[in-house]
Amino acid sequence: MRSIGEMARESGLGVSALRFYDRAGVLVPAWVDPVSGYRWYEPEQLEEARVLARLRRAGMPLADIRLVLASWSGADTDLVRKLLTAHLRRLEQGLSAARDEFSALRALLDHRENIMPSLRTGSVRLFIDAPELAAALDAVRFAASTDPELPMLGGVLFDIEKESLHVVATDRYRMAVAQAGAIGHDGSRVQVVVPSPLVDAMRALSDGEGPVRLSVDDDRVTLEAGDRQAAGQYLDHDFPDYRRLLPTPGERRALVEVAAFRKALETGPVHAGEAGAPDLSVLRLENDGTVTLCTDSDDDPNRIAVNRDFLLDALTAGAPDRLFLEFGAPTAPIALRRPDDEGTLSILMPVRLDG
Repeated sequence: MRSIGEMARESGLGVSALRFYDRAGVLVPAWVDPVSGYRWYEPEQLEEARVLARLRRAGMPLADIRLVLASWSGADTDLVRKLLTAHLRRLEQGLSAARDEFSALRALLDHRENIMPSLRTGSVRLFIDAPELAAALDAVRFAASTDPELPMLGGVLFDIEKESLHVVATDRYRMAVAQAGAIGHDGSRVQVVVPSPLVDAMRALSDGEGPVRLSVDDDRVTLEAGDRQAAGQYLDHDFPDYRRLLPTPGERRALVEVAAFRKALETGPVHAGEAGAPDLSVLRLENDGTVTLCTDSDDDPNRIAVNRDFLLDALTAGAPDRLFLEFGAPTAPIALRRPDDEGTLSILMPVRLDG
């Protein structure tokens, strides 16, 4: 017989997924230890688990998966073939409808591109306190995308407006925002996306005291610190309107000690993902204002699951001592906000816990 861990490794389903499908009556282990509760599977169940993994990746509804597995070992395969054909037809119809909608959206985008003003025009000269700039870049750099399919997110947005510089980074699953004071720019709002390698070079120049000079000219952005400079082309892309994504300070919040919370995340329960999927930390805000790390056996509907590595990155980039964790609905992002600076925050998208 195979243990649940062996079954997970050989089937492509995570341990948590196997537990879920046991509770759902889809793939029930052959024997469960009455003392430890540990699950064991017969060798022939491995093929069923692999079929189940393929059907999940194909997005088949759970009700149909039950029927496929119930009929899989029988001599009559007509029902299985009909279920597969019906699901493939649904996928094809859905793809056709999605193509139609995307074509309409592209037409709308083409029209908007012709009428929307650009925020990347104009020259800028301003001075920023070096420690402020360094702190702002440290607070957001972790969230910059590395996805080559989304080059417009492969850097940090410098959003310059009057006497402030906002820096923003996002990879779709998390976003970080910070700000620094600026002197010398009284003109209109200007935005440029600075590629990540140039951001790192600018951060290295901001390791001293006193002001640094930021300049934007034509297609170049330059940071000068004394006789040193970091310069290069900014990305020829517009950044999403991040202000629409910023949450207001929430009422459901917990003040956590960063060091203790980090240790709890590193040593506490983890919702293990399937092959290639990230490990999740599952959080719950208690009535007394504390945060609890939930186990897989906890089915509280108010749980919120997030990528554990992303949460640890956000803690590292946040305040050194304490941070507010702000909770909304289980499907709403979690915000991490500094108690002394509510304009500097990280946002993490939740992950569905559906097995």
